Amino acid sequence: MSEANAPSPAPAPPRRILLVTGMSGAGKSTVLRTLEDLGWEVVDNLPLLLLDRLLATAPAEGAENDDRPLALGIGIGTRGFDAARIAARVQELADEGREIGMLFLDCGGAELVRRYSETRRRHPLALDRPAADGINRERELLQPLRHWAGRLIDTTGMSSNELAAQIRTTFGGEGRGEPTLSVMSFGFARGLPRSADLVFDMRFLRNPHWVPALRPGTGLDPDVADYVRGDPAYNQAVEAIENLLLMLLPRYRAEGKAYVTVAFGCTGGRHRSVHLADRVAGRLSDEGFSPTVQHRDLNTAPQDSLEGAPVSTRRL
Repeated sequence: MSEANAPSPAPAPPRRILLVTGMSGAGKSTVLRTLEDLGWEVVDNLPLLLLDRLLATAPAEGAENDDRPLALGIGIGTRGFDAARIAARVQELADEGREIGMLFLDCGGAELVRRYSETRRRHPLALDRPAADGINRERELLQPLRHWAGRLIDTTGMSSNELAAQIRTTFGGEGRGEPTLSVMSFGFARGLPRSADLVFDMRFLRNPHWVPALRPGTGLDPDVADYVRGDPAYNQAVEAIENLLLMLLPRYRAEGKAYVTVAFGCTGGRHRSVHLADRVAGRLSDEGFSPTVQHRDLNTAPQDSLEGAPVSTRRL
């Protein structure tokens, strides 16, 4: 057989497979959304007859090295649902060497009744009866999965935000769930960046624009950076900003924020803000973050009309 006609190698199985199941109303949708935000591939309520086909499907074109973990949402609404058969199939996959686990979401009956009452939804097993009847029946049907599951989370006293935070902590993994961090510089004279989450105004520092020898340069030039660093307020202000960011960024991560943009502004966006963005991004890198740096207005031409009059010649 020629190389051109040789069959393609079988696709590598997902590195990790997690079945997410449990009581209706216990938070399965919240878990799956959170896992998707963490970079997992998520499939919900796939008919069980298609499970093996999904696991054997090759990655999409250009994604041959896609090793994202796979989360499968399964519940009583899944076509062909049979708890005992699902547990047996999961055991078979584990015996085949697949890294597969099951997360079971439980919740107290009274709390589930309250949730159904508040959302005005009907329990899928009690469309014409009290929700409690469907909840009791569902608990019986899911017992084989609850027994097999390697991890159980009781969401009775949890809010959706608390559940999402626990999922991020438990399943985020190294490097997953980290917000995409951007540090940028800009000029206020050309408008605020619309994507900025945190904006620091650096116009209180002395302005290199009014030093003729420094005006053509940028904040990336050593002599310009030295001039900015020479401001008496520089050290205390920059240290305070860096400490604030080192405190806030882990909190953003814990809340599941996907993107964080930190913007430093000066008047024209070429000197002070450029130096500060570069300096702070370096400090964040040293602390284990992975920021990307963008200087929005770095290549604009210096203009006296944008910078205003230097402080020393300003009239009161």
